[in-house]
Amino acid sequence: MTANVDTRNALVADGITVRFGGLVAVRDVSFTIPERGIVSLIGPNGAGKTTFFNVLTGLYRPTTGSVTLGDRDITGQSPHKIAQLGMGRTFQNIRLFGLMTAAENVMVAMHSHTTSNLLQIVARTRHNRKEERDSRDFALELLDFVGVGKHADEYARNLSYGDQRRLEVARALALRPQVLLLDEPTAGMNPQESAVFVDFVRRVREERNLSILLIEHDMSVVMRVSERITVLDQGEKIAEGGPDDIRNNPRVVEAYLGRTGTEGSAR
Repeated sequence: MTANVDTRNALVADGITVRFGGLVAVRDVSFTIPERGIVSLIGPNGAGKTTFFNVLTGLYRPTTGSVTLGDRDITGQSPHKIAQLGMGRTFQNIRLFGLMTAAENVMVAMHSHTTSNLLQIVARTRHNRKEERDSRDFALELLDFVGVGKHADEYARNLSYGDQRRLEVARALALRPQVLLLDEPTAGMNPQESAVFVDFVRRVREERNLSILLIEHDMSVVMRVSERITVLDQGEKIAEGGPDDIRNNPRVVEAYLGRTGTEGSAR
């Protein structure tokens, strides 16, 4: 059952264009994420999805257009500043610290919310020790939430692929985000794991009270979890709407879904 979604927007991208020399990677794309909404961004390879994602998270500055997170203009801000302001993300290729434990991987993301300076850290002051205890407690809470709490003290590289994906989500949640961006979160998962992940995404939204944007190629996941879907092709937005609207849109079928429709992963 679809949850009631607040009519306000957690994130607004307005008229985003990105040029790399003579190449236009994204052309005049506007996009919104409602508060507590779950939305997906889809399209064929080279459609501009990752470029658009990177604009939202500050890795790229748009040539034209603006991005607003809540009530703050974050256009052109650095990635760490955008993270501090309330945006967390995972990556298509897992980017964990393999020789750090699961708990340490999550604690690393909390540095923007701690106040100990270098001198306090070196001197191991009471304030610093308390912050470390609080950070570990919160990391263990998040690891339990995503289902990998029993692996808290194991090296990240020793976790299964699915558990590494969940650990990445826990690390993103450690930023206490308003908006969570998931880049190909089910890549490499089997159908059963993907189905479980759909339920997990809904639980993240409900229990952590945030908005979620996915880039995803598995159409069974997209159609099941999304309340709204935006479709890019050759850098332009060609369609936007609910799952049924997108599934039956002739232009989307031609550009992306093909004859497979929603079965399995699109090309």
